[in-house]
Amino acid sequence: MAATDTVTAAPRVEASASAWRRLLADPLGAFGLALVVLIVASAIFADWLAQYPPTQLDIRNKFSEPTLIHWLGTDHLGRDTFSRVVYGGRIALWVSLVAVSISLVLGLVLGMLAGYGPRWLDSFLMLVFDAVRSFPTIMFALAVVIMLGPSLETVIFIVVVTSIPVYGRIVRTLTLSMRVNEFILAERSLGAGPVRVLFHHVLPNVIGPVLILASMEIPVVITIEAGLSFLGVGVRPPTPSWGSILNDGYAFIRDTPWLVLAGGMPVIVTTLGFTFLGESLRDIFDPRLRRD
Repeated sequence: MAATDTVTAAPRVEASASAWRRLLADPLGAFGLALVVLIVASAIFADWLAQYPPTQLDIRNKFSEPTLIHWLGTDHLGRDTFSRVVYGGRIALWVSLVAVSISLVLGLVLGMLAGYGPRWLDSFLMLVFDAVRSFPTIMFALAVVIMLGPSLETVIFIVVVTSIPVYGRIVRTLTLSMRVNEFILAERSLGAGPVRVLFHHVLPNVIGPVLILASMEIPVVITIEAGLSFLGVGVRPPTPSWGSILNDGYAFIRDTPWLVLAGGMPVIVTTLGFTFLGESLRDIFDPRLRRD
């Protein structure tokens, strides 16, 4: 039994090593991975990287330019901008990971039910997905914030509701194409129920493309959170957020340009990192979509 497990695990280890080699051999993939590692590491080790608490006030040193004491200067309240940026990265990643994980799980379940279930269930779920996606995200977010109030939980709720149809539609399409495959028909002829077919055969075949999509959705969620915070309906002050830093920079751009750069560059770097990494992973695991 142990020998059989070793033989079975060997191809998986070799496939994983091959995927890592191909990822590092791709310049854009390696560059995206480096940016993602940089962003994630700065968020994890924010307590050690930040020289000052992100909410500590020092009015006498407001609008300070970058120095050895304040690497990215200070804002209009004398708060250290670098500390607020690294702590804002922690909040952005936490919101994106929680929101993407919840919407991914719910989208997987609903998409498989729509693709494998009865026709009336498919039509009902597609109607719900279309109704949700028919609202512009910002307008829907503003309506929800008015009802629930601005908070991290509200931002996560908005992202989850607007993202579930994206995952659900893709999983539904993949499930519809798989339900007529011969191995699915053979499994059903042997008496396998819908739950076994979905979670033992359909799920392992649709999870890969959806995970790649999720990696590319993380910067989208970060942008939504930053946009809501920029409009003042996201993270509540004085909690640091890239969007609130951008808002302060826009309001005081005549006094200092450093706030705009400090709030905008992390969003750009994060978007480039996750996008390049996601495209490289897509090329590795789905050769049909490989770039020329």
